[in-house]
Amino acid sequence: MRRTLRQLAAVKPSRYLEAGTPTGLTGLYTHNAPRSALIYLYSSTLEKLRSFPESSLYRQSTEAVTSHRLSIISSVKPAGYDEWAAKAKKILAEHPEVFTTTKGGVPFEGGKHIKDVKDGRIFVTTQLEKEVDYSREEWDGEENFGPELEGTRTTAERKGQAVFGTPRPGSDAKTVKWAPEPALTIEQVEEIENKIGAGLIEEVIQVAEGELKLVDIMLESKVWEDLEEKPADGQWTYFARDTATGETQGPPPK
Repeated sequence: MRRTLRQLAAVKPSRYLEAGTPTGLTGLYTHNAPRSALIYLYSSTLEKLRSFPESSLYRQSTEAVTSHRLSIISSVKPAGYDEWAAKAKKILAEHPEVFTTTKGGVPFEGGKHIKDVKDGRIFVTTQLEKEVDYSREEWDGEENFGPELEGTRTTAERKGQAVFGTPRPGSDAKTVKWAPEPALTIEQVEEIENKIGAGLIEEVIQVAEGELKLVDIMLESKVWEDLEEKPADGQWTYFARDTATGETQGPPPK
């Protein structure tokens, strides 16, 4: 799909996919970090599935598919991944306060980098800075209350200013640069897509996101429990071809 789109657009072939470009499917754009996104989604799903009884058929089937796809994703590593992972672990160990905010503290850089643990794996979620062209922004109808007031404020007006005096974990002068995971090449993305066999990797991400939401619904519904009203005999029996004749029909005479 993507390869055909590039040929039609006469774009010079590249080794890496450009995030945000069309995939060839309407409304679906190239993901900026498909590998790390899928590992995070699959790890979150497996962690939640442990809340189900081991006898649950939903847990068994979903665990099998999720674990299989996670093994495929994890086996394909981009160039420079091991060096990046070693450096990332070192930064996490040296500056834990940057990625984990203490209770009552102020998040470092507004909580731009958040450490999270899913199924024993450590992840760092980064908030991407949204580029806004204010020259093209339309007025949203917000009322203009004029300039800021000066002088002494009331207690109610000063209530929200208490956060400014809260000590920040770590030093304000500290600068920590967190590099994203190295990108997969086009060949590596296609390898993953062919092994999973469920369309583009962006489609696989959408399915993983839906499954992660479904786990919560199935857990809340307690799908492993028996039905309150027992099904009638034969309700879940699949229709067979010989139900009308009583026996399987033989081949037509020659």
